[in-house]
Amino acid sequence: MDATFDARIRIAIVGCGHMGRALIDGLLERGILHAQLIPIDPDAQVRAQLEQMLKLRCVAAPDAALHTVQVLILAVKPHALENAARQIAPYLTTQLVISIAAGIRIATLARWLGGYPRIVRAMPNLPAAIGLGFTGLAAPSDVRDNDRARAERILSSVGRIVWCQDESRLDAITALCGSGPAYVFYFIEALEEAARRLGFDGAQARTLARTTFTGAAALAAQSSTAASVLRAQVSPPNGTTAAALASFEADRIKQAIVRGVLAARRRAIEIAQDE
Repeated sequence: MDATFDARIRIAIVGCGHMGRALIDGLLERGILHAQLIPIDPDAQVRAQLEQMLKLRCVAAPDAALHTVQVLILAVKPHALENAARQIAPYLTTQLVISIAAGIRIATLARWLGGYPRIVRAMPNLPAAIGLGFTGLAAPSDVRDNDRARAERILSSVGRIVWCQDESRLDAITALCGSGPAYVFYFIEALEEAARRLGFDGAQARTLARTTFTGAAALAAQSSTAASVLRAQVSPPNGTTAAALASFEADRIKQAIVRGVLAARRRAIEIAQDE
């Protein structure tokens, strides 16, 4: 779908922490006018940073200005979603509400919004800030096609999207893609530590680890070859790479990663059940 924006659309983003900021950066990068965005955050330091660095007018709490927006994005943490929802509820008329809080079901959010029906749930990830995000989307069957299209245009402007027919599938996308950047950063941390142990200074370790990782990831992204085949191409028997991979296998690192992703999915389900 075309990721262009109608100049009349205004978007309010409630919560400007890491993910909210990633969406703001991504939307601005893709041509959203500053006047179209209303960042809302209770943290004065966050607001000051957005105003100074991005020249955005920010507010501390939802107010009557929400009557002028067509889309409200709730980018707060799951534990803060109920309070944010109850704050915006008095201003809802025809706006589309997009929630990116992990684990909180649409039915729960609708209840906090006083039965408001125009809700799409989204699970973007942090690379949305540079247009390389991945977002899972879900909506009840009675959400209108134009609301779905609007959500899709907004989120596809900061990366790739996929619609989930079953909202529960968002738990899996949360575990894989929403949390996934943290797994990547964790592996980069390990490569940097290994580089330092091998005698490189901090700056060199950073460059070596990140360039290696981003280069390999870009190669995998551009290739139709299975990751296992690409791995085999750089790990001939009895070589240096084979020695490292044998050590990983002995420590059952692949299995540990899979268990971690499944643990993240279980936690998303627990969050929903707690509400």
